[in-house]
Amino acid sequence: MTDSSQAVSAGRLPMGKREFIVLAAFLMAINSLAIDIMLPALQQIGASLGVESENHRQFVVSSYLLGFGSAQLFYGPLSDRFGRRTPLLIGLAVYIVSAIGIVFVPSFAGLLVLRFIQGVGSAATRVITISIVRDIYGGRQMAEVMSLIMMVFMIVPVIAPGAGQVVMFFGNWHLIFLFIATMATAIAVWAYLRLPETLHPANVRPFTARSIFGAFKLVLTNRVALCYTIASTFIFGALFGFINSAQQIYVGIYGLGVYFPVAFAGVAIFMSLSSFFNSRFVGNFGMRRLSHGSLLGFIVINTIWLVVQMASSEPMPFALFISFFGLAMFQFGWIGSNFNSLAMEPLGHVAGTASSVLGFMSTVGGAIIGAGIGQAFDGTALPMVAGYFIVSIIGLIFVLIAEKGRLFHQHNPTI
Repeated sequence: MTDSSQAVSAGRLPMGKREFIVLAAFLMAINSLAIDIMLPALQQIGASLGVESENHRQFVVSSYLLGFGSAQLFYGPLSDRFGRRTPLLIGLAVYIVSAIGIVFVPSFAGLLVLRFIQGVGSAATRVITISIVRDIYGGRQMAEVMSLIMMVFMIVPVIAPGAGQVVMFFGNWHLIFLFIATMATAIAVWAYLRLPETLHPANVRPFTARSIFGAFKLVLTNRVALCYTIASTFIFGALFGFINSAQQIYVGIYGLGVYFPVAFAGVAIFMSLSSFFNSRFVGNFGMRRLSHGSLLGFIVINTIWLVVQMASSEPMPFALFISFFGLAMFQFGWIGSNFNSLAMEPLGHVAGTASSVLGFMSTVGGAIIGAGIGQAFDGTALPMVAGYFIVSIIGLIFVLIAEKGRLFHQHNPTI
């Protein structure tokens, strides 16, 4: 049974807006933590478990993302029936237990299985956190809150690789997963003590096949929601492609060694600043104007980046590479939260199921695209840069379909 009869609105939250934003960001950041903190350890994990191919080590990331993406299909309908709190806490428990299990795993195959399960647990934090935000906020206010959440969320990619490097100073890669479990436990306790039920009784949906497939049909037949989700899928595919091959590019090509986390953090800071500016501007300019402009900027930067990359057989200077990358990811920060809010906006009455379907599509699809980009790594950055260019063009095509060929057009004054 859900305790949705006790659901609260924004004005009745037992915590301030700032605490809510930070808690929501940390819940979503559990996913980022599980990926970014171990990037400096991929080489050590491969050596410890007998993985000779550098590209095969990327499966530590891909297996997690596949579990994370596929499980989102189930958490949405569960949270629309039983409320947000219980499925969220169960997912956190699965995440914590699997992280502890990885500490004792004897083989690479076993690690991949547990990583998949860990992703299954983490899926709850993505789907249900977005559902909670949609329960409480709508329109530009939702976009503003999501931007602030993303700004705090981006603190994790800034510090996670460095934290992983520091943890390995005190032991081997197993300590990283123990650290992940400890952090997730602290966040779970915080959510248990402070986060109330937000599902309104009027929005409770029966947990039946007919109801679930009906909600899925509603999501998949909404042109705006579907096309913005597909666009997000390709854009996120580029990010996953970089994450898969980040260690190979920063360490293998540019020889950064222990300074790899510093370069990773620098790009993450650009994304965090972008989310902050988005939260300040979205109320005045609207989600469509900001996201469409940033998508066009993303395409322009990626086009120039690709031309420069192809102009020489030698790696471009690191300062130039990181400049292009930082500018591209600044645009990415404006795209991500707005596209997600635009996809969710028409589906507030089925927020849980909508979040799960959209999350499943963007994560699993993005993971597959990202895996393709990562596996194409050939000792140069060209596959990644080309991947960024291609997905940006495909993203624009689906945005044009969503908007019937008209960019920057506001459908109503609140969006």
